Amino acid sequence: MTGVLVTGGTGKTGTALVELLRGNGVPVRVASRNPSAGDPDAVRFDWDDPATHPTALRGVGRVFLVPPTNTVDPMPPVRPFLAEAQRLGVRRVVLLGSAIELPNAPSALELAAQVRARPGWVVLRASGFMQNFLSPHPIGERIRRHGEIRTAAADGRVGWIDARDIAAAASALLTEPDVGPSDQRDYLLTGPKALSYRDAAAIITARTGRPVRVVSTGVDEQAANYRAAGVPAEFAAAIAAVEDGIRAGREDRVSTAVLDLTGRPPRTFAEFAQEHALEWSDGGILER
Repeated sequence: MTGVLVTGGTGKTGTALVELLRGNGVPVRVASRNPSAGDPDAVRFDWDDPATHPTALRGVGRVFLVPPTNTVDPMPPVRPFLAEAQRLGVRRVVLLGSAIELPNAPSALELAAQVRARPGWVVLRASGFMQNFLSPHPIGERIRRHGEIRTAAADGRVGWIDARDIAAAASALLTEPDVGPSDQRDYLLTGPKALSYRDAAAIITARTGRPVRVVSTGVDEQAANYRAAGVPAEFAAAIAAVEDGIRAGREDRVSTAVLDLTGRPPRTFAEFAQEHALEWSDGGILER
């Protein structure tokens, strides 16, 4: 079996990963709910439609696994997918997990444990995405529309990472020539420096010339903000509670894993902001 199945293949990380793999001459199967008609390697894949899973898996040796989003319980659809991958002899699964643990969500921990338990399968625990500061994510959309960030995290810091650096780390693991038992089954992926929302707002302001302010909220109010932005209620409550953990310092950490895996350091938030400055400025702030 050859090639890599990239689930979430049209998402932030998946798009970058597909580009990297194809640039290295690796056969790629791009899995998404709405596959591109112009891509012969695109395949329909929907976590809510198990009938799409075996077709996506058949004939590939490695899988980049992006579990269902906006849920505190990814296991019901992922468990049979992993069983099918094992039955078909998939030699490596690289799971895009999270360094930030959702409260009252043991399912995500169970998923990571199941992946780590298989020889050659690996978990990437990614910190907060820099892309969250861009629209259509609720944080990015609020910056664009209102020129503000609302958060319950106060001055707590996160090792924000660019999704492209996650993709680069995943590509390194998915293109290793020999896949077998490994002592390291888990990598913490962060950017080069932990930053607070105030730090991020100051960098965006400096790169765009448009003031971005930070407004402190309580956890309940922040959950309501996420619900108003269209996030499901249970997940909105969970990610608002995560911000309280950030406030307490639980996510103030950085690692060298991107450098170790790819040979180059991860992008800084200042580099990210410079590259995306027009996305915050285009059209101005629509509402205040």
